[in-house]
Amino acid sequence: MSLLDEYQNKEALYHMSTYNRYPIVFVKGFGTRLWDIDDNEYLDFVSGLGVCSVGHCHPKVVDAVRKSVGQLMHVSNLFYTIPQIELAEKLIEITFGDKAFFCNSGAEANEGAIKLARKYNGMRFKNNKYEVITAYRSFHGRTFKTLAATGQPDKKKPFEPLPPGFKHVHLNFSHELEEAISENTGAIMLEPIQGEGGVYECEFDYLRKVREICDEYNLLLILDEVQTGLGRTGKMFAYKHYGIEPDIITLAKGLAGGLPIGCFIAKDEVASSFEYGDHATTFGGGVVPCSAANAVIQAIEEQELVENCAIMGSCLREALDELKNKLPIKEIRGKGLMIGVEIEEPVAPKVVKSCLENGLVINNIGNNIIRFLPPLCVTEDEIAEALSVFEKVLNQC
Repeated sequence: MSLLDEYQNKEALYHMSTYNRYPIVFVKGFGTRLWDIDDNEYLDFVSGLGVCSVGHCHPKVVDAVRKSVGQLMHVSNLFYTIPQIELAEKLIEITFGDKAFFCNSGAEANEGAIKLARKYNGMRFKNNKYEVITAYRSFHGRTFKTLAATGQPDKKKPFEPLPPGFKHVHLNFSHELEEAISENTGAIMLEPIQGEGGVYECEFDYLRKVREICDEYNLLLILDEVQTGLGRTGKMFAYKHYGIEPDIITLAKGLAGGLPIGCFIAKDEVASSFEYGDHATTFGGGVVPCSAANAVIQAIEEQELVENCAIMGSCLREALDELKNKLPIKEIRGKGLMIGVEIEEPVAPKVVKSCLENGLVINNIGNNIIRFLPPLCVTEDEIAEALSVFEKVLNQC
């Protein structure tokens, strides 16, 4: 029995079967590369679903984690810690916001943002404006509340009834959004680019109009930047593409280089509605993940990875546009290094599997969409390498 077979058998015996895993055991990563248990090398164009944005095991992040683990691994949020305060200060410096709250995941960040909106509106409108409008195809998490917010019925159906208080509208139709507003609506929650939904962007004029609608109807605008934040779209935050500011933003995936962390950030007027005891977490904002996150932001700034993302994103897009002329590609969507390629035939799972067999890690969304999420440090040569594999595989499928 091979080591792979051994681990597959153990996983089947001991782990709940919620993941349809590929037959690979990864044991090492550095930069844009991964190695499996048999020492096969892969070019990673998924980054752990947008998590390892500065590359696998970035030396600055590794050093920060080692130092933190050797000094202090955990202390309750009943006490101050320096990495948490420094991270909050930095995030406020680079965003629109005034106050941050740290948790452990994107779902928790979105849950906290919804909870904050409920408290804020409850104080202003005596709990009448509890409703949140989100978009079809959106994905906001897998807790009951964030699942209710998610606009994908197939993910929700097995767990109904879900908590009330959410409406869904089609993305990029501002009239439909405005018509959905009721006396109970308190917030609109959108992803600037829907990641898990298929890499669909908010149009420029649409998101600007949403900001106007929120101002007109006294609604909060919550932007879920769990996947788009921290440089992924070619700007530090996706909302900066639109020339607007939200009232609350949520972050997670790329924030700590692979360690679990989430965050929601709000303007003072909204943030001040949370009072002592309103919200808490045991592990959120821990010393180790905050140390990692501080190192990630330093790496992004020092290596100019946001700028590299914009340049390499254009390079990737141009190369894909060329492939579109000779391959069965229907549409290319996204910004920066968050790109979705919709193919004409329902062979995306087969394409992903064949790319893996040829040393390239990519991701499919359903049967027709391929997603590219390479680390922000990716090079032009690596893009050429990846697309050479992708072209060969797609021609064969």
